[in-house]
Amino acid sequence: MIRFTTDSIEMPALDERQIGRWIRAVAADYGFSVGNINYIFCSDERELEVNRQFLGHDYYTDIITFDYSTPSTLNGDIFISLDTVRSNAEMVGVSFEEELRRILIHGVLHLTGQGDKTPETKAEMTEKEERALCRFRELES
Repeated sequence: MIRFTTDSIEMPALDERQIGRWIRAVAADYGFSVGNINYIFCSDERELEVNRQFLGHDYYTDIITFDYSTPSTLNGDIFISLDTVRSNAEMVGVSFEEELRRILIHGVLHLTGQGDKTPETKAEMTEKEERALCRFRELES
């Protein structure tokens, strides 16, 4: 089950069924089924609080993924700062919706085991995000 909730912020406009189909399709591309994925949309301040409390990091970020997956099933809690998604969208010149989709799938890719800590793994992550976004557009039409 894929759930979308908010923490003291307005829910972004999402076609939850379409996003759910897309996430399941991408998970299947990597050999996984979807168990329970909880997206929690929040503010920068809440994201910073989660980052400090659970990871010991004292900086803002767009996404924090807590992975509870098994070898075949994706499970996790994914915190997304809509403030940072919005500012990132402006910075790279894409719509908020496009950047939000990128971040949604970024969390799923983390659950499949994809990292992004080195320049090489970051480049791989970006390539996989692009493929997944193309997949979204295919499912959309």
